[in-house]
Amino acid sequence: MIAPARLAAFEVVRRVFESGAYADRVIRTASEGLDTRDRGLAQRLAYGTVQRKRTIDHGIDVLGSRKAAELDQPVLAALRLAAYELAWGEAPARAVVHDAVELVRSAGRPQAAGFTNAVARRLSEGFRELVRALPDGPLKESYPDWIFEVWERDWGAEEALALMRAQNEPAELVVRSSVPVGEPTDVPGAYRVDRSDLGAGEWQVQSRGSQLAALALGSQDGERILDACAAPGAKATMLHGEVTAVELLAGRARELAANVERLGVTNVTVVNADVRELDARDFDRAIVDAPCSGLGVLASRPDLRWRAKPLPELQLELLRAAAERTRAGGVVLYSVCTLNADENEAIVDAAGLEPEPLGREWPQYAHPKRPEFLLTTPHRHGTSGFFVARLRV
Repeated sequence: MIAPARLAAFEVVRRVFESGAYADRVIRTASEGLDTRDRGLAQRLAYGTVQRKRTIDHGIDVLGSRKAAELDQPVLAALRLAAYELAWGEAPARAVVHDAVELVRSAGRPQAAGFTNAVARRLSEGFRELVRALPDGPLKESYPDWIFEVWERDWGAEEALALMRAQNEPAELVVRSSVPVGEPTDVPGAYRVDRSDLGAGEWQVQSRGSQLAALALGSQDGERILDACAAPGAKATMLHGEVTAVELLAGRARELAANVERLGVTNVTVVNADVRELDARDFDRAIVDAPCSGLGVLASRPDLRWRAKPLPELQLELLRAAAERTRAGGVVLYSVCTLNADENEAIVDAAGLEPEPLGREWPQYAHPKRPEFLLTTPHRHGTSGFFVARLRV
């Protein structure tokens, strides 16, 4: 019998790499019916395997008889899952190898059972030491070279390495709640919790960095507020005033509307449109939480590192569109969940708007190079990475 957590993790790994699915969405359905312990274990195994793909495939190439790229997909998924546990887990090697073989059988590949067993055994004997012997860098920490190169350029090699390591660890679980729950944090309304703290209630899973971005807008009752890229609605549902929440994609607009209803929020109107074509004007404040490479949320979105790409042209277009729809003297807040100067301060500089000194309001999160901005980072603050700039139109 295959351990239930491994079976669920196997499904996630396969769907991510065979179908391009998103791990954070697949894990919800794959772990249905599991108890709390197995659900948590399944997520840890799935996320860790997806994150460590580059290092794992290197190990298979070195220790296996065939290259990882040559393997049948179910066999590769089973070996990747086994390799993750063998190098970074504590389960007995015999159980890990046994379940790798049984996972291959369950996937309709009984003819590959002997091969899987042989490679898994080699991994159990040598993979952990192979990983330890790798030089520090993107191969050992399992990142694309370009991400390391961006962080090394912006922060230096030591901080780039710290960022990579931090986002290979599970992200803290933080919720926004009007009722105290778990442990309070330095962001008002943000509470650090574990799953056992959460019962029924109007809470929203949302990192401190994300909540900080919405709070920094400073929206007030009686104001007209534009949320230019609103789905899934975590920030929109934090805002005061009359909020127009714009979302381009119809499916995500429906998700946004469902979250607004679930949280009992009555001041948000959802609009399925492109903010660049929106007729409404003269908003008092606007927030642009722009699409980005997501380099600040890689811990909670493990597959993103393999599909991420910078989007500076789109970000600048969206920021300018929001500014054009904000009255003179109004405020636009630009935020992105990435750690890349090309998508962060360079976009603000190109927009030509006057920054307000946010670092004075939130000194613990002041950008270390540009203190008029905010920058939360996984390795310094233990939360997701967010860049935040508040700009006067």
